[in-house]
Amino acid sequence: MILEMKVPSPGESIKEVEIATWLVKDGDYVEKDQAIAEVDSDKATLELPAEASGIITLKAEEGDAVAVGAVVCLIDTSAAKPNGSAPAKEEVKVEVPKAEAPKKEEVKAAPVAAATYAAQTPSPAARKILDEKNIQPADIVGTGKDGRITKEDAVNAVPSMGTPTGGSRGSERTKLSMLRRKVAERLVSAKNETAMLTTFNEVDMTNIYALREQYKEEFKAKHGLGLGFMSFFTKAVTRALQLYPDVNSMIDGQEKIAYDFCDISVAVSGPKGLMVPVMRNAETLSFRGVEAEIKRLAIRARDGQITVDEMTGGTFTISNGGVFGSMLSTPIINPPQSGILGMHNVVERAIVRNGQIVIAPVMFVALSYDHRIIDGRESVGFLVAVKEALENPVEILMNNNPKKALEL
Repeated sequence: MILEMKVPSPGESIKEVEIATWLVKDGDYVEKDQAIAEVDSDKATLELPAEASGIITLKAEEGDAVAVGAVVCLIDTSAAKPNGSAPAKEEVKVEVPKAEAPKKEEVKAAPVAAATYAAQTPSPAARKILDEKNIQPADIVGTGKDGRITKEDAVNAVPSMGTPTGGSRGSERTKLSMLRRKVAERLVSAKNETAMLTTFNEVDMTNIYALREQYKEEFKAKHGLGLGFMSFFTKAVTRALQLYPDVNSMIDGQEKIAYDFCDISVAVSGPKGLMVPVMRNAETLSFRGVEAEIKRLAIRARDGQITVDEMTGGTFTISNGGVFGSMLSTPIINPPQSGILGMHNVVERAIVRNGQIVIAPVMFVALSYDHRIIDGRESVGFLVAVKEALENPVEILMNNNPKKALEL
């Protein structure tokens, strides 16, 4: 029996996928549920499992865009599983008389002209042209008598693009994955279709550093998790979103949709590029809950196991460019969301505290927002609320009880 394998729907809004990689070859015997291909949708990379055991016939090439529901391969379920390779046939050697190699004709080398004072010396007309082109006579081989550079040599000379270094100058052209193409499309769309504006502030991270230094070992021993910056930022962001709900809303046509929950998208780097999985109801998560969920999503993104559902429906995004060393950036909104917070690296800087100049670990933060729906008061107020919570975490985020907040 011949089974037609069709592309399953990875999600409600996805109409086609791209065959990223075939994991089997045409004519291979495959087992049921064996991964036979990796397919890219515009949201994630998914594995395609065999629906039955048998001999497979591929009906699409790598890089092909295939509609959901289209046939991508056939599986002959009646084919028996091969026990092993057939014995090699005995080779029959046939003696072929060797043909005599043709005799090479001797080619006499052309005599090399002796070097003279005229070699690479331009004629007056040639010198004028070379000067206009800013070309040195030493860079040209003259074709005139005794190597003299003629006017024709100067006219045909092309200015050098740079000093040859002997290094490689190769290039390679590869097709962008469907996921990468969709990311590019969405980024351009966000720039063109939103009134995007960015506001900045700085955060004194002294108190967060002190908390992490005091409790990170106990936190890890108790929960098996690191106590990172993301839990502090997520708690600060969800609090600020509840204070300024317009930042947690979005435009749909001529209507505004406001949410009473905070689904926080977290930008992470995966093998296929940037992915943005979502922490659902992040406002209900504890510090331990945030760290556990971020670790789970990051591992799934790294291993290529993230699903479309896990990357759909966020209401606000946090992007941490600081892990790559970014000092300051203007993050791009993740549509249809209306806001994104950019974190950056922490650097010791001179700041004024209580009228004194001190050295403190400082992070620049940036909020990009859609000005069509978020006014300056809400955007600046939101970012100031985030700053206040991060600079006073014990009082604002932990209710003056760090051990209880960290579940220690």
